[in-house]
Amino acid sequence: MKEQKAVCISASNIMESQKNSTTYRICKLIAGVLHKKNVLCKIIDLRKSALNPCTGCGQCYEGKRCVQDTNFNCIYEELLTADYVFFVSPHYAPIPAKLCMLLEKMEQITFLHWWQDHKYRSEIYGTLAGIISHGGGGNGALENYKAMVNDTIANALDTIQFKMVPYNSKWNTGISLPVKNVTRNKGIFPCQEYDWRLLEENIEKYVEIVVQTFKSLYAIC
Repeated sequence: MKEQKAVCISASNIMESQKNSTTYRICKLIAGVLHKKNVLCKIIDLRKSALNPCTGCGQCYEGKRCVQDTNFNCIYEELLTADYVFFVSPHYAPIPAKLCMLLEKMEQITFLHWWQDHKYRSEIYGTLAGIISHGGGGNGALENYKAMVNDTIANALDTIQFKMVPYNSKWNTGISLPVKNVTRNKGIFPCQEYDWRLLEENIEKYVEIVVQTFKSLYAIC
């Protein structure tokens, strides 16, 4: 049986936090859960990729790759090898800029071919996708994060022809994680504290759903 592979996209823009980034730490938790299931997981930290926005030149139509952005192409190739992909994103405006660049280029490649042939299936057709969002608000803000972050990403993934894995009927575009407390510090940014044990429980449940969905679709014992 072929070893399953997952890719986890860490979409944070914050350079200073490095591996202490909440987004990156969530990706590490996902990778840890998958490791216990003997699933290989590659984390792609978008902070390390100098992505460029799509200019609409249309040259991706022929080769299904961006002729102006080799960094995008490298990430895209990784996604094409994955059985499922997790997108972990903080709430920005509403999502981080580099994640927008990644999604818009995949959308453009798919859309141009679909526009010529509505039966077109993208190279990534049917690949499972899970979305985990987070922000500086407590439980009361989670539905807003769902609408602004999860749903935004899910709409793009639908165009690209990923298969979205819901958490449940209400959280049909993944999950959103709350902060435990927000305080002021000496800097200009708020200090966000998380209950990492609670977060890990929620992440583990969702990862299990994604893994079991893959197994049920492909009848893997």
